[in-house]
Amino acid sequence: MAVYTEVRPAQLEQLLADFDLGTCVDFKGIEGGIENTNYFLTLDKDGRQTRYVLTLFEEFSYDEMPFFVELGRWLAERGVPVPYAIEDRNGIGLKQLCGRPAFLQPCFSGHHVEQQALTPAHCASIGRALAQLHLAGKEFYLTRQAHRGVFWWRRESESIAPRLSAEDAELLTTEVRLFDELRQQEEQLPSGIIHGDLFHDNALFVGSDVDAILDIYNAATAYWLFDLAIVANDWCVFADGRVDTARERALIDAYASVRPFTDAEHAAWPQLCRTAAMRFWLSRLIPWLGISQASRQSSDMKLKDPDELKRILLARIAQPGTL
Repeated sequence: MAVYTEVRPAQLEQLLADFDLGTCVDFKGIEGGIENTNYFLTLDKDGRQTRYVLTLFEEFSYDEMPFFVELGRWLAERGVPVPYAIEDRNGIGLKQLCGRPAFLQPCFSGHHVEQQALTPAHCASIGRALAQLHLAGKEFYLTRQAHRGVFWWRRESESIAPRLSAEDAELLTTEVRLFDELRQQEEQLPSGIIHGDLFHDNALFVGSDVDAILDIYNAATAYWLFDLAIVANDWCVFADGRVDTARERALIDAYASVRPFTDAEHAAWPQLCRTAAMRFWLSRLIPWLGISQASRQSSDMKLKDPDELKRILLARIAQPGTL
């Protein structure tokens, strides 16, 4: 979460006029994150104050947003604790503000937990919650190709390879090829709606229990196990990239208690952990090297160190995990 687009009081008042939620008594930007502009706002209605989150989308066009409007409400209605677009008095959740698509969303009460403060209990809780998200989205009526999925990483890996060391270029292209080989196998992996970006800073906790899963705007139709691998690579690793087996075991076992794994998933797990690390290594490498992307609309987008994901990838290669 961050602030890239400034919303002025008059613009906010015009937006709130469409709703029946009260008048604004506090409005401030949320710092951190890399993609969207976010504000906390507190509204007073009949003497009762309620906090909301206003999000302006910096990367997506207005026409791309209905998928996320429908998905957020679908998941929330099925008990998955995710933000969703609150509908105005005319039943419209998708708004436009400052030339950006915008949502007004509920604000959760939980707190973030720093990566190295995560415990096996935190990992078990997110494992169960992710499995519930996957099952809740199983019958969702819309599909979406990930905007940084397999076709993106094929193209971008070829483009970026000449700018890398020979060793890094070989590592990147090898991982892309190995995932292509996995996709060609006869037995297909279970798939459906995935979160696609469930790093630890996209969850809120009360104690060790998940209170909310945030930022569903990388959601797409893909392998469920790939989503779990993304979580494992962030929630269950030490600072040097090594896997914390206690946290990973808690994550995997809790997930499987809600949605058991197939034989094909057991076989694919080591490669999908590598693929998940490669995908985020690549997405961090591109802006780190100063390469512009058409989807990036602000020169102020915050950068994350790609070497963090490279270390995880190398650790996954050296010590393959098991489900």
